[in-house]
Formats: sequence, C-alpha cells, structure tokens
Amino acid sequence: MATTDWYVEGISYGNCNCAYGCPCQFEALPTHGSCRGFEVLRIDKGHYGGLDLSGLKVAMLYAWPGPIHEGKGELQAIIEERADAPQREALERVLHGEDTDEAATHWWVFRAMSERVHPTLYKPIEYEVDLEARSARAVIPGVLESTGRPIKPPHGDAEHRVQIHIPNGIEFETAEIGSATSATGTESAIRLILSDSYGQFNRLRHSGRGIVKS
Repeated sequence: MATTDWYVEGISYGNCNCAYGCPCQFEALPTHGSCRGFEVLRIDKGHYGGLDLSGLKVAMLYAWPGPIHEGKGELQAIIEERADAPQREALERVLHGEDTDEAATHWWVFRAMSERVHPTLYKPIEYEVDLEARSARAVIPGVLESTGRPIKPPHGDAEHRVQIHIPNGIEFETAEIGSATSATGTESAIRLILSDSYGQFNRLRHSGRGIVKS
C-alpha cells in the first residue's frame, strides 16, 4: 500500500531473453519458458517525500524459472553509488515495490513474484540512451554491460521500427522495441548472457499509485 508519496520519471532501457515482442507483454508464455533480464533507468525527475531523486540512475536484474506470474524468482537492485544514504534507502524501497499500491507497478509485481532478493549493489552506472533511435549503452563495472540497437531485417540494412502500446499497463504506455545484447559480470548475483534478443526503450512514469499518464 502506498504510504510515502513518491514519483520517478525518466528513460528506461531493458533486455530480456525473449524473442522480439516479448510474449509477456501479451499475456503469453516466455519464448524459452523462463524469464531473465534487466532494466536500467535514468531518473530525469523524481522525489520520495521531500527527498529529491532527480539525476540518479538505477538498475534491476531479475530471473524466473518459468513465467513471472508463477513466481519463484530472484532479483537484485543496483543504485548509483553517488546517491547518499537517504536516497539509497528511498530508491531501494521503490525498486522493491514498497510504498506502492498492490500490483500498481511492475516493480511491485517483480518483488511479489520473487522469493529471493539479493543484496542491493551501489556502483557507478554509465548509461546512454536515445529513445527515438532505439539505441542504448549501459555499463555497471563488474555487474553488467549492454548495448541496444534498432532491429534490422534479414533482407537488408534498413531499420525496422515497431512499438507496443499498453494504455492500462503497469510498466509503460508505449515502448519502442529493438534488439539488445547483454552480459553480467562476476559481481552480479544473477547471470545473463543475451544476444540479439528483446530490447525495450520507453519513458517511465511511476508513482506509488501506479503509472502516471502522459
């Protein structure tokens, strides 16, 4: 249940092991039966109570042995190391689905469907993203390296553009879909080796009540 008022807005980039389109977005089973991936977010504007969160970056690693709704998953949050102690505590609560109405955000669902929560990491987060171009680069030393790009058809070098629009979703209203390649490092509790799989680029607007409509 939402208690402390909070809001975060920024550009999110993620990569999971599913094929382009990600069946989870259509209430279908994951491409390979299991679900593994990550997301990284640049908070352009945000607060937790009276605490300013603007300018910070966060990431989340996650994995489930089957579809997310069957649970038994694990997750690990990463918060930019330059966040001070109150900001770290606030962001950890947000990413773990606390101070949030039941099932109002994907972070709440991820936490509810995870039986193991690994210790939060505090690391430098290098993150560049261009939403319109469907391109991104994320580097968290010892934890994650990822690049995102547009989908290219097999019959030419053009860029394929496709969007997913979910007006009543719990993660985004509209996402640009691309291709992404990612790998985790030795300091990550969750292992990822992804190559040209589902890449997602979207503007995220979350509060303790759910998505804030654009």
